[in-house]
Amino acid sequence: MKRWKCTMSYDGTLFYGFQKQPNKRTVQGELEKVLSRMHGGAEVRVTGSGRTDAGVHAKGQVIHFDSPLHLPPAAWKKALNAQLPEDIYINEAESVSDDFHARFSAAEKEYRYFLHTGSEADVFKRNYEYHFPYELDWERINEACRIFEGTHDFTAFSSKKATVKGSKVRTLYEVSFRKNGDSAVFIVRGSGFLYNMVRILVGTLLDIGQGKAEPEEIRTMIAKKDRGNIGKTMPPQGLYLWKVIYEKS
Repeated sequence: MKRWKCTMSYDGTLFYGFQKQPNKRTVQGELEKVLSRMHGGAEVRVTGSGRTDAGVHAKGQVIHFDSPLHLPPAAWKKALNAQLPEDIYINEAESVSDDFHARFSAAEKEYRYFLHTGSEADVFKRNYEYHFPYELDWERINEACRIFEGTHDFTAFSSKKATVKGSKVRTLYEVSFRKNGDSAVFIVRGSGFLYNMVRILVGTLLDIGQGKAEPEEIRTMIAKKDRGNIGKTMPPQGLYLWKVIYEKS
């Protein structure tokens, strides 16, 4: 039995998220269906670095699974891509040690949230960038980004539907944005993330950019563990799990 790690991309538009669910089309479900076929009907469990929600995309999701099959990495990649649907693609496959875990071995994750800021909607971008045609003060947003960076209790920036137990302290190494014409992308890099954390964080930055709140209010929100009436949860289609980084052994 050997453990395999795969880096993959997927278009989340037609998925009910990553995690397998009864009678729902999910990324994990599609992967396990193909792996079961390759293993003569035997169940092969796939573990992901994180669970993306319905409509959320991935550029660099990481999974692991165990298999007794003796295939070289290139053959795994070719075999999986030949059978997976067109909205999933295996970028790389490699054998790893038995103690590797796609989720628990991750040292850092990067998410990106894409906006289309033009005044006119673009029908071809509607599933991949969120249309936000409102005036924004990017200097205020930049100031707010700096406040988010560092180690904080992010309870105020987690969905109330979250089931996670224990500490909600996380470290954000980078919160920034890039603007190019009518497109903008927020980059959020950290040690880990709470449920809906990136989508709430981006919603807060946009409220600040519109003058609905002051950048310094973020410190109060963190301290009180309550975001109040600002920082709505942004829609899923602008969000991408961009990269997962592991410590080199």
